[in-house]
Amino acid sequence: MPLRRAAMAVALALAMTATATWSPPRPAVAAHVAVAVRKPPRGQRASSGSERGYSESTSTSTSSDTARGSHYHATAAAAGGGSRMEASGLRASFREVLLSRRRNLQVPLTVERGSPVKDPLYQGGTATGRSEAMESCPRKEVGNLKEKLVEENFYLITELGEQGRVPVLLLKLNDTAPKRKPVIVFLHSSYKCKEWLCPLLEAYASRGYISVAIDSRYHGERASNNTTYIDALKSAWRNGDTMPFIFDTVWDLIKLADHLSEREDVDPCRIGITGESLGGMHAWFSAFVDTRYSVIVPIIGIQGFRWAIDNNKWQARVDSIKPLFEEARIDLGKSEIDTEVVQKVWDKIAPGLDSQFDAPFSVPMIVPRPLLLLNGAEDPRCPEPGLQEPVSRAAKAYEEVGSADKFTFIAEPGIGHQMTANMVKEASDWFDRFL
Repeated sequence: MPLRRAAMAVALALAMTATATWSPPRPAVAAHVAVAVRKPPRGQRASSGSERGYSESTSTSTSSDTARGSHYHATAAAAGGGSRMEASGLRASFREVLLSRRRNLQVPLTVERGSPVKDPLYQGGTATGRSEAMESCPRKEVGNLKEKLVEENFYLITELGEQGRVPVLLLKLNDTAPKRKPVIVFLHSSYKCKEWLCPLLEAYASRGYISVAIDSRYHGERASNNTTYIDALKSAWRNGDTMPFIFDTVWDLIKLADHLSEREDVDPCRIGITGESLGGMHAWFSAFVDTRYSVIVPIIGIQGFRWAIDNNKWQARVDSIKPLFEEARIDLGKSEIDTEVVQKVWDKIAPGLDSQFDAPFSVPMIVPRPLLLLNGAEDPRCPEPGLQEPVSRAAKAYEEVGSADKFTFIAEPGIGHQMTANMVKEASDWFDRFL
């Protein structure tokens, strides 16, 4: 605890000196903030309140929020610990982007029965063996656990088209007390699928949570071959009609929150969300836009996209989906991928990702809900120097509302882009503490 408080004090000091100079879309570079791994103390759950609700409709939007200038006005004020009205304006702007490519696709949310997947699809030569980190997740000793688990497989229909059919896997204990239980949504990394997360789903279910996982867009049951995700990214670059990198899955997660909030076995005020890598980004943006996600733990997912461009540290992230950027390079007549190519790709497939919705603006909007950021200190895809600005701004925002204990950033020393057993344990303790 003393080390965490000291790190938070440093972050707050940085925020006080850096906030006034921030001017999007070119972020300033803050001083280094390092937080060592520490076990968070157990305490009381977060209390419910107006921030837990989601009164902002996902089917309507405000045109006054769509201009780039108003985006920047709202985000600049909010990043310095702005008002709830300013936060609502930024969320409305993000929803406008989500809606911009599905105005004629919206349908009533419906549920279709599914069945277990016997042969999950992993793309891109992704390793499919056991994950020691996930296997290490704390679990309660329950005799004959497999027999006592209830598994549900179903599809949420979130919009027209084949990608509007969201495969959902849910695990829970076969008991009736309490009637309404807390839920945690788990999100997989690139090229994997919901079945990859089964060790986590089972561990949390053994402890009384309802565990939920989905296949993100163009993954798992939503993929038809080994290149479906990359093909979708290329198509988005060529046609600009979809947002397969982060944003379209966020739409599905808003709809998932609709469904979970209506279930009789779910406590709608206790819905947590977490994910690894791409799944961590999904958790980050879903919690930013939808306040029904009440406890949030992105794992190796938070990064500063604009910082990476301005500091020439975008290569590792680009390499994770490199065929997309190679195609854009060719289309733009470039001999190699450079910062212009990177920026044009983000602008096309995820508008605002490296500007008004980037981490320094969107992460502080999660306040005052409990937020734990878990990263590797040597992660090239999520460089720690690029996290200094969002961390300091978030720390300041939580401090201003008297919720400093509900925000923690941990950069695990010597770890790259990898979810570790320490991260799994920290996430588990965080959910037990606040959810």
